Amino acid sequence: MVRSPKVKKAKAKKAKAEKANDAEKAVTTAQALGSVLKTARAIMRKDKGLNGDLDRLPLLTWIMFLKFLDDLEVQREDEAQLGGKKFRAAVDSPYRWRDWAADPQGITGDELLTFINQDETRLPTGKKGPGLFAYLRGLSSSNGDNRRDVIATVFRGVDNRMKSGYLLRDVINKVADIHFTSSEELHTLGALYESMLREMRDAAGDSGEFYTPRSVVRFMVEVTDPRLGETVLDPASGTGGFLVEAFNHLSKQVKTVGDRRRLQNESIFGCEPKSLPYLLCQMNLLLHGLDAPQIDPHNALRFKLSEIGEKDRVDVILTNPPFGGEEEKGVQGNFPEDRQTSETALLFLQLIMRKLRRQPAVTGLKGRAAVVVPNGTLFADGVCARIKEELIKEFNLHTIVRLPSGVFAPYTGIETNILFFDRSGPTKDIWYYEQPLPEGRKTYTKTLPLQFDEFSECLAWWTKRKESSRAWIVPAKAILEDGCNLDRTNPRAQAKFEHLPPSRLAEDILERELRIAELLRGIKSSLEAAARD
Repeated sequence: MVRSPKVKKAKAKKAKAEKANDAEKAVTTAQALGSVLKTARAIMRKDKGLNGDLDRLPLLTWIMFLKFLDDLEVQREDEAQLGGKKFRAAVDSPYRWRDWAADPQGITGDELLTFINQDETRLPTGKKGPGLFAYLRGLSSSNGDNRRDVIATVFRGVDNRMKSGYLLRDVINKVADIHFTSSEELHTLGALYESMLREMRDAAGDSGEFYTPRSVVRFMVEVTDPRLGETVLDPASGTGGFLVEAFNHLSKQVKTVGDRRRLQNESIFGCEPKSLPYLLCQMNLLLHGLDAPQIDPHNALRFKLSEIGEKDRVDVILTNPPFGGEEEKGVQGNFPEDRQTSETALLFLQLIMRKLRRQPAVTGLKGRAAVVVPNGTLFADGVCARIKEELIKEFNLHTIVRLPSGVFAPYTGIETNILFFDRSGPTKDIWYYEQPLPEGRKTYTKTLPLQFDEFSECLAWWTKRKESSRAWIVPAKAILEDGCNLDRTNPRAQAKFEHLPPSRLAEDILERELRIAELLRGIKSSLEAAARD
């Protein structure tokens, strides 16, 4: 039976629609996507080369990074063809995901390990050439694609620790089920990825890596309010929480193609010297829509403070610099002699002050910063006091938000504060705001962390300030006269009484009475001995 062209055309149209419906159905649900990642991690646990989540997470991340990159490349190639434009690939054949990883029956075992790990190997094409990692590390932006530099920098800090190429193939096949071209699936993956970052933070907590809760990050971005046309920096990026939140904040202001170009190329900057957080930061920003993240992979403190000029400065700095750590003598030498210290938080505070732009941005707003610091920074003297004196005299330290106990649980019990300052002139008065714990709570915990909604009263107070049971004001002159001690308690705070059970109160009273009796017996004995003499 011969079908007419009309019938053929109708069937083709129907087949195309069915294919589109199948693709729509293929979008993985949050539960299924979570299952994919859980299964991949279960496979990795069988491999003898990996030891804990600090090994498994970066491996899963670079595999997802390559899949995500290839999906993005396919999408951009299609867009370029539709627009009649020339497409420049970030990764060439046979190193694209589709060339070596997409086929579930593709290279595996020792052949797969050799292809990935070796400097030179036999490629899937049969020719000899650099291995996957060697090729990716050698990429450069000479073809005009900045993503090549990003890829090269990412893979200079990455290695493959899996010993079994067969288990590695199983992991790759699982990641292949994730569709990075679906915006819905990408959003779901973003949420799951953040949960993975939290797990990584738990694993890293014992090595001194403390990360800022998202509620605190969002609050800091909200009140600092970066504007499109300004440059935003986090000199201690970690996994990119501040930069992602700032990017999302700026994205809402995009109205034109020029705005988008400015956001993508001239707005977000970071610095992270450790390879694992650097990789996670890149992936985090890419997942949230930043095409070529500009993250410096070296120590932000490596430059002499005196050599940082106006061209190196930025409009907004949002950060939680590491505290409690120590920097080597070479790094300390980059700072003025009377302000050299091994305390990392104080070195970063000086860097932040130096990096804030002195002239107003194109938006007309002054350079401004929001910085998390430990309580010790508020009351410490010596070098710390000299740094605070400069901060008060040269900057407008307008607000200190005192965070409650447990905000950084379980990583550290150290109480923290957020300093807000800008380039609008010297400090006249400092507002303090004491963020309270929820009713009935003594501290925050890992399972019951601080929520963004809890900042609602502070956000309402921010633009209409007045003194209250939570907010008070201190003249800068009083701070300077007191040796720059910023550790000011709330003058209206109610005394905190701990309500103990009656049995415990009775026990405490009895202990005190016994102690008093013991002291009286001692005094009596001394008096009797003196009388005998």
